[in-house]
Amino acid sequence: MTIEAGLKSIDGVVPSRADIRNRLLTKMPISDFALLAPHLEMVTLKERQVVEVPGRPITHVYFVETGVVSVVAVNAEDHRIEVGVIGKEGMTGVPLVFGDDRAQHSAYMQIGGSGRRLPAAAFTDALRQSATLRALMMKSAQAFMIQTAHTALANGRAKLEERLARWLLMAHDRLDSDAVPLTHEFLAVMLGVRRAGVTVALHSFERRGFIAARRGQLTLISRAGIEQVAGSFYGIPEAELKRLMTDTP
Repeated sequence: MTIEAGLKSIDGVVPSRADIRNRLLTKMPISDFALLAPHLEMVTLKERQVVEVPGRPITHVYFVETGVVSVVAVNAEDHRIEVGVIGKEGMTGVPLVFGDDRAQHSAYMQIGGSGRRLPAAAFTDALRQSATLRALMMKSAQAFMIQTAHTALANGRAKLEERLARWLLMAHDRLDSDAVPLTHEFLAVMLGVRRAGVTVALHSFERRGFIAARRGQLTLISRAGIEQVAGSFYGIPEAELKRLMTDTP
């Protein structure tokens, strides 16, 4: 019997990697997957569902399969701005990789979907047992840190249209559809700008044939056009993610 054939999850269902869509789970060696699989639970992740609260212990790691998690920095006066996004390429609970059990930012489902949930204790125990798992998770964390650094760069230096174009590309990378189900108001909160500015920028994209917009949803029509608007503010984190994951055994 193979390792995979002998696995059972906490809900009694044998998890097959053929059914898993999270790239981290499918990337890891089967021996590392075997450490996690008995504790993995398939969950529905609803829009606006909170997965991490600043200053509180991280209870679970979520390996996203569909949908997008928004990681948002929040200060004492409740000012908010998005600092990163997580989809099928990664996982939540990044502080656990570095030995911390507390969330530093708010994390919630920006776009609803599904994923595999793992208790934080089981994740940290598996990290202690496997050097190869630690190496993979460190590379994933490094890729996320690169993304957050470039988000800071875009927030500080990019024009609104460039930031919006970058965000649309990042969301599109993590979805299996050209449709992005979000409102102007939510985009404004994520980008830390006024809603009116987002509306003007989206109307400009629509006039140029880059997107089609209707209430609560944007559909990408010309990704190439949106990439041209984003310019150099999009691409480096994506290339680094590919490099880090390609170099991983």
